[in-house]
Amino acid sequence: MPEREQPDRQQLIGLLLRLAYQHWANHMDAALRAAGIDDIRPPHASVFPFVPEEGIQVTELARLARVRKQTMAQAVVDLERLGYVERRPDPSDRRAKLVFLTERGRNVPRIAESTGAQVEARWAELIGREDLETLRTLLQRLLAALQDEGGDGDGSEEG
Repeated sequence: MPEREQPDRQQLIGLLLRLAYQHWANHMDAALRAAGIDDIRPPHASVFPFVPEEGIQVTELARLARVRKQTMAQAVVDLERLGYVERRPDPSDRRAKLVFLTERGRNVPRIAESTGAQVEARWAELIGREDLETLRTLLQRLLAALQDEGGDGDGSEEG
């Protein structure tokens, strides 16, 4: 039986995305450490971009971050213990709590946004602004299509 041709591992898009993300994450980690923040772990990173000033329920955080509710709940517990978030009663639902960033927690998105802009500027130098924007647009389209078909990360895969 002839051997099936294997795709070049360097060309698998999942691997390429992971390697680009690893570059991004290394810069984020270095910037956070430089600011004295060395206790945030990868699962915690799913929280910060989605917490609005008015607070948000864990269920909605999980939906926006495309992770399981249990994964998000654990991240919130960890971050509350570390002093990055606090939970307060939801005035519109007595049974629920809203998650808010503390002063310490509000520093994380500021650092992430600044560092992200620096990384993107470097990537634009390397491949060109137009190609970088094309990549962003294509990833947004892919993620929207996956969400539309129900592949939004709340199943067996963690995001």
